[in-house]
Amino acid sequence: MTNKQKPWLATFITLSITWGLSFYFIAVSLESFSAVGVAVFRNVFGAIALVIWSLITKQKFVREQTIWLKIFVLGFLLNAFPGLMFAFAEQLLDSSLAGILNATTPLFSVLFITLVFRSESITKSQVFGLALGFIGVLILFGNLSFTGSNVPLGIALILMATLGYGFSFPYMRKHLANTGYSSTSLATAQLLASVAWLTPLAATQPLMHAALAWQTGTSIFILGALGTGFAYVWNFRVTSIVGSAIASTVTYVSPVVAVVAGWAILHEQIQVTTLLGAAVILFSAAIVQRRIRPENWFSKAN
Repeated sequence: MTNKQKPWLATFITLSITWGLSFYFIAVSLESFSAVGVAVFRNVFGAIALVIWSLITKQKFVREQTIWLKIFVLGFLLNAFPGLMFAFAEQLLDSSLAGILNATTPLFSVLFITLVFRSESITKSQVFGLALGFIGVLILFGNLSFTGSNVPLGIALILMATLGYGFSFPYMRKHLANTGYSSTSLATAQLLASVAWLTPLAATQPLMHAALAWQTGTSIFILGALGTGFAYVWNFRVTSIVGSAIASTVTYVSPVVAVVAGWAILHEQIQVTTLLGAAVILFSAAIVQRRIRPENWFSKAN
């Protein structure tokens, strides 16, 4: 069975839900942990979870030095750096806004795919789908009330993080997806590398600012084990099967999850335009994934 034939949609949806809820868990974790503490502990718990899982399932650990060098680059750009940026950003603005801004990732991915890596072919329909998805994100963006302490700085931090995300997706696809290692092996190495990057900060910066509560402890554990651990296994799998352009659209679907979570958990109000934005995003994701093909509409019309 070739990569294109392997089932991946269920993994994509699971990843969307997991990352969509991560912004909520970051916000709760910040009640006890510092921004550095959130970044450190989510990566530590993620690495521990994957090392244990790798031992249970008898996965092969990465040994080659050349692959480790590439993984260290990925661990910084996809974990250590954005983990810090998001944690600091959510001290300045609402988690729902952070989740929506994360949806700039596919646009950065396409930019790097076309200008730097040139490793994947992107159709006009997919470009149209990406643009349409960004419009859906803007519709969601228009529903927010800005209650943070320094929204411009928070937005800048998140855009720096998503720039790293955007580079990471095609980088992962080109340099690591076909190394012969499983998604679990690569994700485990990636998180170990990110822990190494964060160790100097962990040793020199305060990791907590308040007493640990069960809510914050549970949130950081879930954020680490699922949102930072197994989520990257799923991310490697989707990227290796369908490519980075499609895989990066997970950050279009995540804001929809964040909005639903805000309604279900935080009792935030959902407006008609919120539903419209969500529908546009889901429709755009279907176009990028080639489940809906607009070019066929015009061919049939002619």
